[in-house]
Amino acid sequence: MANKRTYKTLDESEEAYYRSHPDEIDGYLTTAFEEYAKDGCTAALLAQLRMIARVKGVSALAQETGITRNGIQKALSENGNPKFESINAIMHAMGYRLTPQKLDARAE
Repeated sequence: MANKRTYKTLDESEEAYYRSHPDEIDGYLTTAFEEYAKDGCTAALLAQLRMIARVKGVSALAQETGITRNGIQKALSENGNPKFESINAIMHAMGYRLTPQKLDARAE
């Protein structure tokens, strides 16, 4: 019987990349929020935050935020509807903060 090949999913490949290139997470998150500001796709933003949460360590984030590991996973799931406070706490535990940026009226 031939050896069965296993393939990484795109999510697994992306996660592995950011584990070995943590200096690129800042740009990734900036782009994620810029895209969310344009298209308002909450599911895409949550997927991106979920992947970075796995890179940073969901257990460590849970300990720092006071939100259970399951709670973080649920909040960042495809069907998640997290409270603002949860996203703020998760972002803070990952080393980021949510800050407003003034829109250029001509760009809209």
